[in-house]
Amino acid sequence: MGARTWPVGFRCLLLLALVGSARSEGVQTCEEVRKLFQWRLAGAVKGLPESPRAGPDLQVCISKKPTCCTRKMEERYQIVARQDMQQVLQTSSSTLKFLISRNAAVFQETLETLIRQAENYTSILFCNTYRNMALEAAASIQEFFTDVGLYLFGADVNHEEFVNRFFDSLFPLVYNHLINPGVTDSSLEYSECIRMARRDVSPFGNIPKRIMGQMGRSLLPSRTFLQALNLGIEVINTTDYVHFSKECSRALLRMQYCPHCQGLTLSKPCMGYCLNVVRGCLAHMVELNPHWHAYIRSLEELSDAMHGTYDIEHVLLNFHLLVNDAVIQAHLNGQKLSEQVNKICGRPVRTPTQSPRCSFDQSKEKHGMKMATRNGEETLANRRKEFINSLRLYRSFYGGLADQLCVNELAAADGVPCWNGEDIVKSYTQRVVGNEIKAQSGNPEVKVRGTDPVINQIIDKLKHVIQLLQGRSPKPDKWELLQLGSGGGMAEQVSGDCDDEDGCGGSGSGEVKRTLRITDWMPEDMNFSDVKRIHQTDSGRTLDTTGAGCAAATESMTFAMMGVAMLLPWLW
Repeated sequence: MGARTWPVGFRCLLLLALVGSARSEGVQTCEEVRKLFQWRLAGAVKGLPESPRAGPDLQVCISKKPTCCTRKMEERYQIVARQDMQQVLQTSSSTLKFLISRNAAVFQETLETLIRQAENYTSILFCNTYRNMALEAAASIQEFFTDVGLYLFGADVNHEEFVNRFFDSLFPLVYNHLINPGVTDSSLEYSECIRMARRDVSPFGNIPKRIMGQMGRSLLPSRTFLQALNLGIEVINTTDYVHFSKECSRALLRMQYCPHCQGLTLSKPCMGYCLNVVRGCLAHMVELNPHWHAYIRSLEELSDAMHGTYDIEHVLLNFHLLVNDAVIQAHLNGQKLSEQVNKICGRPVRTPTQSPRCSFDQSKEKHGMKMATRNGEETLANRRKEFINSLRLYRSFYGGLADQLCVNELAAADGVPCWNGEDIVKSYTQRVVGNEIKAQSGNPEVKVRGTDPVINQIIDKLKHVIQLLQGRSPKPDKWELLQLGSGGGMAEQVSGDCDDEDGCGGSGSGEVKRTLRITDWMPEDMNFSDVKRIHQTDSGRTLDTTGAGCAAATESMTFAMMGVAMLLPWLW
């Protein structure tokens, strides 16, 4: 910071006053002070002293020497002194504020992209592999990922409910097209009965329950992480515009502008004097420091824990694979499910019709469809790690803020004659107090009284979000690992850096690959090659199929609620 960040206009004023600095001692005229006052405060010079005179009506800038200030000038200077301090506070926090706000926007944008990509994966799975039901499934897929976005960005949506809704709507399609194929149209009442029967007959085994667990473990930490970043911005905005007490305002006036009254337009406060004044003014803000430190530490712990089934990127981009497993499992148990549905809903009275299919892009049908490759360095986890490493540098920001302002902005350099509140001296001789609010009882420059309700409110919010962050940091020994149910004629071979909950084991190769061997079934509208070549890698997240592409499925829905540039406000 230093001179680079000092308000440009004020530096111009200092240059303007350079000529008068040589005669700052025993000043004979107030011309320089009048010029600076007019330039700095845009005030009229009429009525301002042209030469030093007694100032019996002054309240703060009291001196035995003649003065160039009037009571009205003193009042205006006091307002400007507070504004100057707020400007310096905003400058000092600007890098931190930009760091958090920029990354909050980047994380939100990345999550929106992940949601759209996961939706595309799922749509293409249906278009390429389960073509007859693809268009009917499109609305349910869109609704599911809309709910994912709403939940992530703070809406009051229950993740278990939207997972259940998705599989409830999927079962009638699977039943009509795979379990009882040949006729593809049934009455709405019968389809509704099948939908309602899904939770009783469990056609998809424990896969819906597994997805509920994965969604809960991955979405909630990401949602909390975003809300915590939003609160961090709120904390900085609040402290940038902190209210200064009357005692602090008078002390700032005495430190910054009372020298002008004596013609000392280029003087700067002594370091010890500056520390006493600024530490006194920011004493309540220092109370934030331990909570701010804990806030950053909790963000770091949560970020470190978000991997495997707690990694939203992994969960969303593998969702379509679990949906495929669920459909296969229902088809393999089709005879049993058909009997159960007939007992609950009766036999359908249906009219054979031709189901609508996806509209195909011939070029994609010829060449197959391949999802965009994701660069390993651009993963959400790597972005979080880079952000936390930068944020860690600001853990003690509020504890050292007063010292930072004096050293970099306000105080004179060591060994330089400086202002001590009364005159220009070689050094400040009063006792310099510490930063803590308890230490201010001995502050010779500022009287600190009571508490600051705004700062206390921010501290309460930090405590609350710290509890949320710590509550969302999963402990590996508490993970609930749900085993995959029997798959009938379906066998799985899996490897990669995730746990059993994801249906894969840790090989250490850094690759997540899933190969399905189908032994005793083939749906009417499915090619064997459509299924067996579905695979995914951590480095590329590729959906590679030899079946026809679906042009319509590549156009993902637009998230209206996610189009805003800012996060949903933090609700308390």
